[in-house]
Amino acid sequence: MATSTNPPLAPRYPLSRPPPPAPTQQQPLNKTAQRHDSDRLEASRKSRTEQARLDAAAQNSLAQLSEEQREEISEAFNLFDLDKDTYIDYHELKVAMKALGFDLPKAEILGILQGYGVAAPGNAAPGGNAAQPRLLLSFQAFQTLMAQRILSRDPQEEILRAFELFDEGGKGRITLQDLTRVARELGEGLSHDELVAMIEEFDMDGDNAISREEFVGICLG
Repeated sequence: MATSTNPPLAPRYPLSRPPPPAPTQQQPLNKTAQRHDSDRLEASRKSRTEQARLDAAAQNSLAQLSEEQREEISEAFNLFDLDKDTYIDYHELKVAMKALGFDLPKAEILGILQGYGVAAPGNAAPGGNAAQPRLLLSFQAFQTLMAQRILSRDPQEEILRAFELFDEGGKGRITLQDLTRVARELGEGLSHDELVAMIEEFDMDGDNAISREEFVGICLG
């Protein structure tokens, strides 16, 4: 009796070609990495743009200052930068700003350092907390911040600050003795008669002194 023989089934995949790998999550991971790279690049671009804007604003502020004001800022910084490394810490910043007429509370000084300072290498913040490094302010940052504060200050405040330099003891008026002292400190070779004439010219109420109001009037023209 004849029998029929069915041919063996051919393998689903040729022996020389392995089956395709099982689906993996590689493609979604690649897209996620690309998105993260894109986000980092965008953040870096925004950071550079913002830094360029701040640098331009700083240059603009400095350009608006007088040469005397720029020198005052440099002198205040250099006076308290004792190690001459072009950086000052919290205590030095506080007194340098006070020398320029800005007597700020502790919280504001710390805020300036946190916003514009850099960590001192290998030094913890006061109190020994290693998690909070001691912050320093560079000369460039100090110069920019002081320029902006000086420009935003009321001109009358500047005049009153100058008045206080003349008015020794806070009497509320500038006497001939005050004027003589300041002229001597500044190295001005003014005679006694010239100083008396200055007092007489600006003394509106006849008390042989220049009051705060009279001084403001002189400076504002």
